[in-house]
Amino acid sequence: MMTRQDSAGFGGLAWKKSSYSGANGQCVEVATPSPTSIAVRDSKNPGGPALSFSAEAWSAFVADVTGGAFGNV
Repeated sequence: MMTRQDSAGFGGLAWKKSSYSGANGQCVEVATPSPTSIAVRDSKNPGGPALSFSAEAWSAFVADVTGGAFGNV
């Protein structure tokens, strides 16, 4: 499951950026608002919208990325 909301709704979270992020500005940040959800936002627009995924949906996405489902990313 995924929902969209304003990043202000996730105030006070510790957002983390990937260590693979370069200086090109094409990055996302991830936070854990609860043990059962993952929040994702655009690092260039931290006050903009954020997506919230269930932990199961996020795990499936990460498995697909690492398994090559989206090509060489």
